[in-house]
Amino acid sequence: MVRTLFLFLIIAAFTTISSLGQSKTSPLITHVTSRTNTTTLNGNWEYIIDPYETGFYNYRFEEQENGFFKNEKEQTPMDLIEYGFLPSNTLKVPGDWNSQEDKLLYYEGAVWYKKTFDYQLSDNKRLFIHIGAANYKSHIYFNGIKVGMHEGGFTPFNLEVTQLVKSTSNDLVILVENKRAADRVPTVNTDWWNYGGITRDVTLIETAKTFIRQFEIRLDPENTENITGWVQLDGKVSNDEVSISIPEIGKSNKINVDKTGKGTFSFKANVSLWTPETPQLYNVTVSTKDDQLTDQIGFRTISVEGKKILLNGQSIFLRGVCIHEEAPKRAGRAHGPEDAMTLLKWAKDMGCNYVRLAHYPHNEHMVKLADELGLMIWSEIPVYWTIQWNNPSTLNLAKQQLTEMIERDRNRASVIIWSMANETPVTPDRLTFITTLIKQARALDPSRLISAALEVEWGNPIALKDPLGKHLDILGCNEYVGWYGGKPEDAPSKTWTTIYNKPLIISEFGGGALFGNHGDENNKWTEEYQQKLYINQLKMLDKIDFLQGMTPWVLMDFRSPRRLKPGIQDGWNRKGLISDQGQKKLAYYIMQSYYTKKAMQE
Repeated sequence: MVRTLFLFLIIAAFTTISSLGQSKTSPLITHVTSRTNTTTLNGNWEYIIDPYETGFYNYRFEEQENGFFKNEKEQTPMDLIEYGFLPSNTLKVPGDWNSQEDKLLYYEGAVWYKKTFDYQLSDNKRLFIHIGAANYKSHIYFNGIKVGMHEGGFTPFNLEVTQLVKSTSNDLVILVENKRAADRVPTVNTDWWNYGGITRDVTLIETAKTFIRQFEIRLDPENTENITGWVQLDGKVSNDEVSISIPEIGKSNKINVDKTGKGTFSFKANVSLWTPETPQLYNVTVSTKDDQLTDQIGFRTISVEGKKILLNGQSIFLRGVCIHEEAPKRAGRAHGPEDAMTLLKWAKDMGCNYVRLAHYPHNEHMVKLADELGLMIWSEIPVYWTIQWNNPSTLNLAKQQLTEMIERDRNRASVIIWSMANETPVTPDRLTFITTLIKQARALDPSRLISAALEVEWGNPIALKDPLGKHLDILGCNEYVGWYGGKPEDAPSKTWTTIYNKPLIISEFGGGALFGNHGDENNKWTEEYQQKLYINQLKMLDKIDFLQGMTPWVLMDFRSPRRLKPGIQDGWNRKGLISDQGQKKLAYYIMQSYYTKKAMQE
């Protein structure tokens, strides 16, 4: 009787939260793939397309308490229920809805997802639903109760359902909508496909009552003979002991956490440093009496000195390429280790030691595989073009996505740069907005470099004076001489200057070509024109004495509704060095040859 009353009070509390529409997600659980007690919910999910959001709003346009998330069924012929999930109507998760249903190709609206499953929760355990990403805004319901919501299409979130799970027939219902809006991040205007849906893995995580939610471990930049970090427990704590060990080097350390569940550590260790040539990873185990995590971690430092970028104290040139999260050899959002391996292997084969993941945080498989392959990463949040710089709500969304990106990937050796923005206008409001993000990034993670793709003053010389540059470690700049202005042969005569004593990465350059479209090198859209453009661009870039890296735009063709030229684009941005079907264009081999020579010079 007491247990029944307890559950009733919990459900009543959740119902109140649902009616107010103010439920939140739980603190982010990290190292998901390293946890031993997980269950995937990937696969076929039933769905309902709801363009008017009838299942969410009542006729007064208020969030209703009896929406589609109840998954109600008629009990008598007199019952009126005007919706229904059908087992024959499914979408695959992870996956976008646009590429799975022709009728949803351009759809921007709401879709309800439902998954029914059995689960036997062990005694004295907790249960969380973890969602890698869903674009863009999600409302999450479990067994008819709203348990949370999340905004942002490219970062993970989780919710606790310990008190609501049943041994049989649990209904997980997620309303996902991908409408573009002026106050969102990104805003209404982008140059990539607005893929909607649950685009990354959905996982059940069973934990101890008190478990390891997060930890950080890295080289101490002040003394690289030391390893330093911290551990955060979740749950009731009382001076709990935590062990941190690296068996391969025979190191183990024990600490006690404070009343908030956090504890710090530092110990001497002699480790082989992570580099692109030798991406050494160590098994790091963090354990308590009730929980244990083991993850593969690389140790390295990244810094700048004047106009140089230093990896482990040694100057390095970043030979890179931009990548969109477009699925290789099929249309749709990339996901899973197979997609990650294909994209990153193409970059490695081209001679890259570095990739720019544009223009949002990519799936976790990308960064974990980059650790293994030895590819450094520029990771970015979608503060893109023009957003509402003076809107506090928009700023909070950007800060949230920045936090979630850093929390997920703070232990990835491959990630060396947090990027705050791409091609944003030079205004006082924009400067305030982005410098606020920079302060937050440095507070969350002072061990990595900060950059952004800046604006320049076009002329000869091309001058980089953007005031945001003052606050960055690395200057980023996108330029398209010979594509959006001038001719390819104009590029070698261009020179570059900057008011900053900082390294520069040309974060984008290039031009479009349709694979197999051969012809005169002076005709745009031919492979020959793209090849000529790259040859001349590289002549210009070689003369920039403060250039320390480049990422041509882009590794592979990707979908964009802005690109409408019939017979050439047809809804695809054709600036890829590789076609969407994996065919290498002539310009790919120009970059491959250039990077091969560059590597030999280092």
